[in-house]
Amino acid sequence: MSALTDLYAAAKEVALLNSMESALGWDQETYMPSKAIETRASQLSWLSTQAHKMATGARTGKLIDAAEKERPRGVKDAANLREMRRQYERASCLPSKLVAEESIAASRGKAAWADARKHSDFATFAPHLEKLLTIARKKADLWGWKEEPYDALLENYERGAKTSEVAVVFDRLKPELVKTAKAAVEASVGCPKSLLRGKYPIEKQQQLNREIAGSIGFDFDAGRIDTTTHPFCTELGPGDVRLTTRYDERDFLSSLFGVLHETGHGLYEQGLPHEDFGLPSGRAVSLGIHESQSRLWENHVGRSRPFWEKWLPRAAEIFPNLRKVSLDDFMSVVNCAEFSFIRVEADEATYDLHILLRFELERRMLNGELAVKDIPAAWNDSFRALFGRTPPDDARGCLQDIHWSMGGLGYFATYTLGNLNAAQLFAAAKKQRKIANGIAKAEYEPLLTWLRAHIHERGGVLLPQQLITDATGFPTDPKWHLRHLRERFLK
Repeated sequence: MSALTDLYAAAKEVALLNSMESALGWDQETYMPSKAIETRASQLSWLSTQAHKMATGARTGKLIDAAEKERPRGVKDAANLREMRRQYERASCLPSKLVAEESIAASRGKAAWADARKHSDFATFAPHLEKLLTIARKKADLWGWKEEPYDALLENYERGAKTSEVAVVFDRLKPELVKTAKAAVEASVGCPKSLLRGKYPIEKQQQLNREIAGSIGFDFDAGRIDTTTHPFCTELGPGDVRLTTRYDERDFLSSLFGVLHETGHGLYEQGLPHEDFGLPSGRAVSLGIHESQSRLWENHVGRSRPFWEKWLPRAAEIFPNLRKVSLDDFMSVVNCAEFSFIRVEADEATYDLHILLRFELERRMLNGELAVKDIPAAWNDSFRALFGRTPPDDARGCLQDIHWSMGGLGYFATYTLGNLNAAQLFAAAKKQRKIANGIAKAEYEPLLTWLRAHIHERGGVLLPQQLITDATGFPTDPKWHLRHLRERFLK
């Protein structure tokens, strides 16, 4: 038995603990009774602490040392060892006490956020955010950073990224995005949204959502769809991918596009090398890459005309009030641009403005330039500057997202990176005639096969920018996303 073999076995044990934590987290967001929150917080804290102790234990460090001294290995083993060394050193920086403290704070924070959002009362959530922000700063300092604390947290989600580099990309995006969004909103004035008014029973929505998710490749023998307040996708282990969505009986597109989005995430998880469970080569490389998959299927596929040429007739069979709606009018509604207060309800043309706002506020929060008590006012000021209007309350302002309540500071930038990567990957894939012909006929197996080969099956062997460059020929560039938005909304 080599040290590398023993190291892999130890890593898979840690992954099993993490998968148990994910299962309990999924249950907390779907079916858990509200009075179980304190017990669940203790359960999650215990599991995260045990996984942390195992991952940072002396035995793991010795196995990494020994494996690095063994004979030369292949590309995958070298990448696994590189990433496991990095993960070990980062995890070892964090005391077990701090890991447990964060787990409890996040469980309580999510419950407090849900209640505060319901009543639009930021003041009741503020102490929890203060606690989580303090923990985030401690983690950043323990991990170390050169330019600003955000670097240390961003690295947690987007491997190899620097805040300053992301800011340069976003600065290139912002001026053109602001102009394109404004023009798209103006061009959408008068879009016939009232044509889709009707009653859409939840069970009928679930039927259509399941058919569509299955048609683009989601394996329901290895996954399922459930209901939650804030849609998400999580992998509980190989062969067990959970999607969630929420429903509005007046709007079937809300849940449908939510499912398309989460199915994109789920296809990535189902396409990872399951034999490498627990290893970097068996995990998604970053959230910016993960988000590229959800955005590609939700927007580039799901909001395209060929897709609805196929699926509008089926939707009209399930929802009779759609039978009077023409494809042209339906596409006008699907791609109607308007300024929205809510990020998850935003259209493609305006979505990234929401992310730029959050990215800038998070940097100020972590740098100590923005106090927690001042977040609602700062949010409203930034929103007014970008959108020309002020959120009517905190529920539709700074309380709308779950991320901060679960300690996810440094996360938001990956959404826009995902949009940029999605456009770039889709453009590269369509250069192949078989894929382009399939897309034109709403047949997506060739596209999924290409994504499997270029993204999914490669796991975390390459760093995100290496992966994108290898797949498309270029590092992440805003021009593909901007070109896509202009073609969809302004032509």
